[in-house]
Amino acid sequence: MSRRLPVAGSAAVRRRFGELAREHRRVLTWVTVVQVVSALAAVAVPRVLGALVDMVRSGAGRADVARVVVVLAVLALAHALLAGVGEYGARVLGERVFASLREHLVSTVIHLPLSAVEDAGTGDLLGRTTHDLGRLQYLVQRGVSQILVIVLTVLSVFLAAVLTSPLLSPALLLPALLLVPVLRWYLPRAVPAYRAEGALWAVVEATVAETAEQAVTVDALGLGRLRARVFDHRLTQVWSVERYTMWLRIWMMGAVTAVLLSPVVAVVAWGAWLMGRGQATLGAVTTLALYAFSLREPLSQATFWLDLVQSAGAAMARVVGVDLVEPDRPPAVGTGGQAVGQAVRLRHVRYSYVAGHEVLHDVSLDLVPGERLAVVGPSGAGKSTLGRMLAGIHPPTSGSVSVGGTELTALSEADLHRQVVLVTQEHHVFAASLADNLRLARPGATDAELRRALDAVGALEWVTGLGDGLDTGVGSGGLTLTPGQAQQVALARVVLMDPAMVVLDEATSLMDPASAQEAEHVLDAVLRGRTVVAIAHRLRTAADADRVAVVMDGRVVELGSHDQLVALGGHYASLWRSWQSG
Repeated sequence: MSRRLPVAGSAAVRRRFGELAREHRRVLTWVTVVQVVSALAAVAVPRVLGALVDMVRSGAGRADVARVVVVLAVLALAHALLAGVGEYGARVLGERVFASLREHLVSTVIHLPLSAVEDAGTGDLLGRTTHDLGRLQYLVQRGVSQILVIVLTVLSVFLAAVLTSPLLSPALLLPALLLVPVLRWYLPRAVPAYRAEGALWAVVEATVAETAEQAVTVDALGLGRLRARVFDHRLTQVWSVERYTMWLRIWMMGAVTAVLLSPVVAVVAWGAWLMGRGQATLGAVTTLALYAFSLREPLSQATFWLDLVQSAGAAMARVVGVDLVEPDRPPAVGTGGQAVGQAVRLRHVRYSYVAGHEVLHDVSLDLVPGERLAVVGPSGAGKSTLGRMLAGIHPPTSGSVSVGGTELTALSEADLHRQVVLVTQEHHVFAASLADNLRLARPGATDAELRRALDAVGALEWVTGLGDGLDTGVGSGGLTLTPGQAQQVALARVVLMDPAMVVLDEATSLMDPASAQEAEHVLDAVLRGRTVVAIAHRLRTAADADRVAVVMDGRVVELGSHDQLVALGGHYASLWRSWQSG
């Protein structure tokens, strides 16, 4: 059962936005100053127009009117220029902020504990790094400038209105008062809905990813229609939630549209009453009416951005939640050495993926330094889980796994990788050159070292035959490697890492039998002196091992050499006879 990654609370999201603001404070300050001046130039226009109305009523001359017109033209030009400069700066700020968000997320994901990644499953992590990040992108890249302009414009208008007519300016507050009940109804419904939408999209993306990755299996077993029905069901769930959020938006925008009509009506009515008592001039009423009218556009845009903020806020909570994953081991203080040949011990190890349902039961095992141990047993017996215990991916629910007397969970990530490497039948070829794919294991490796590693796993011949050799682009957009070739690349990485212990979880299962046997013999030679735990589906691997551990129902029920276990006539002997006859 997968366990989703955490979702951050409002306080954590605010802290992250605060960190981003401090990180980019110079550009943010510059953009804010430019936008403030631009907003002041904009709100000065109605003020000057109101003064012009009073001047005309009082019989001002043409020269005075002309000077005011020139001032209006200068203010309009200044506003246009400053708005353009401010928009450019805000776009630059948005791009930088989004780049920081994206790079931080990728860095965090790369350093997540492997146990957390496996527990969460593909969909949750994929959803956060694609769909959720995509929902944030538009808000950060475009919304930063727009929201800043809206906030500064509204504040400037209210300030100018108060300075123009303290008695008349409260009429502009009417929309704010009317919006309070609208928002109190909308926000408690929108935030949970958008969070549910993000979680459901993660499930959809997981369905697509796992179906695409296992397309051959789906086709071979005739599961196409079943997978299509599963996909349709999950899309229907997303559609239901998105229809609900759409109705929320329609209701809110309708209510806000009605509210936006109120300030102009309120200013005209209240202004007429004040003018009748000599407490306001026609110019002041005109100015306030223009201010009220100028609020319609920013407040209307605010409605759009408010909805987008709720959607992006839910996405941001999921993105920031990745930071909240607790480390499963100490910081990388490291011992600085490689404990080659140190003994590995399991003592009374139990493990449960789900509380109350153990998959490993009281396993105790001593690995002799430098030996090759084969782990065999039927599917679902717990072999792979045992391998993950030995690789330090999953800490045991109870009991201990230690190397040289040190708990694996007490080793830093760097020290753990020097001690043990897990190679499974699931591997990835990155969209890069073949050399870059290999240097993931040892960044400073020379081309000669890469070739030796490839030669060690029997891959040098086909690599040499490539047009660009090690510089050949592979992965998405490049050369597509066969499953066997990709597995050889994964094994070459192991050779480059040179760990003290290697756990091979059906690591050669995708190769043809002859290539697999050759690769296993080559690895035996390369890893001689290292402890190797081979979780085997081909019993030939077990026959070549120093010892064999038979796992049944989460327990090690037999342990000994191949000859000893065959002579014992137990579970292993039965498996061996079945494999030979089949």
